[in-house]
Amino acid sequence: MRIIVIGAGVLGVTSAWYLARDGHDVTVVERASRPGEETSFANGGMLHASHAEPWNAPGVVWQLLRWLGREDSPLLLRPGQIPRLAGWGLGFLRNSTRKRFEQHTAVNASLAVYSLGLLRDLRRETGIRYDEAGNGILKVFHEHEAMDKALHASHLMAPLGVRHSVLDPRQTVALEPALEEARHQLVGGIYYPDDESGDARLFTERLAALAADRGVDFRYATAVEQLRLDGGRFQAVETSSGPLPADACVLAAGNDARRLAGRAGVRLPIYPVKGYSVTLPLQGWSNPPAIPVIDDARKVVLTVLGDRVRLAGTAEFAGYDSSLQTRRAATVLRQAAGLFPSLGEHADGCEPAYWAGLRPMTVDGPPILGASPVPGLYLNAGPGHLGWTFACGCSHVVADVIAGRDPAIAMDGLEQRRFQR
Repeated sequence: MRIIVIGAGVLGVTSAWYLARDGHDVTVVERASRPGEETSFANGGMLHASHAEPWNAPGVVWQLLRWLGREDSPLLLRPGQIPRLAGWGLGFLRNSTRKRFEQHTAVNASLAVYSLGLLRDLRRETGIRYDEAGNGILKVFHEHEAMDKALHASHLMAPLGVRHSVLDPRQTVALEPALEEARHQLVGGIYYPDDESGDARLFTERLAALAADRGVDFRYATAVEQLRLDGGRFQAVETSSGPLPADACVLAAGNDARRLAGRAGVRLPIYPVKGYSVTLPLQGWSNPPAIPVIDDARKVVLTVLGDRVRLAGTAEFAGYDSSLQTRRAATVLRQAAGLFPSLGEHADGCEPAYWAGLRPMTVDGPPILGASPVPGLYLNAGPGHLGWTFACGCSHVVADVIAGRDPAIAMDGLEQRRFQR
């Protein structure tokens, strides 16, 4: 079957890989000049089933309102976005009940565990390298109440394969000695031994090269204008370079998926949430952590990727504005330096690379996968803050659906039809 994949981010490229492995004739259409140029470019680098909770946890909406307009807050709702968020925001609020939050956490955790297993299989199969590390992830806490909430979520995910260990401050520092300088801040930590880390952009670039060797045709600098239907069925992709007919299409277009699906009459309740990252050279920092760290209170993560240190965090509701606000990016660095004071000293002696990207977030948390109401159109959309973690799992599921195979995980809570109920 001839299949077009829209998007060459980590979801699009993994989709192309699994589809080509199934023997399909695959063409990837990407508006950027190379793979991994948008949301996959400089994310936090964490592959974490442990962080599978949706962002609409009970109480988060009131946090957003409390921090309204505060540029230094970890969650920022820009006032001008409130009218545009009306429909999506109400759905986000409806899904923030305890029951729904726990249901969606379980869906995400199952997909994340499955996906990380597939990533390991892919690594063994291809030998691909992407500055990966498999020494787990450590979450640290400054207040007992916050740690108790995280433990509740961890207990929910444990039966799904997300192992964890609870640590007191002494054990936390013993596991990651770089935290010694912040020992007095900590009430404890949770260690997730099966989580990993790696450079999503490097992975995307290298897997795209491997897919091209398998015969996948990549069309870069080619914008998709709309999907052409015939009799209600997908027929072709209209691009800036002309139409591309195909038997099927996989929509893995990140933040553009909502627009393109909408033009084909398919509702995708996705909204972009901006995140920021800072990348620093590792050389010169005297005391970097060996284990990736998540600071729960400061909403910031720190990961060593090869010879670089990646800091990432914040959630900004600013619509489709992907512009870099240096002040917001500097907040990420300042928050990380609050946990690692020597990092702040290191940053003063080098030039940090700031970046901003938009995470395509569904109204309930899990991504949207599989068949759409339009025959021939398949969805790999809305992974939110877990796109790198979910990539292999999402894309294998979509390839299974196209091939008529039963996916290895339950599809309940992942398909688009959940929004038609």
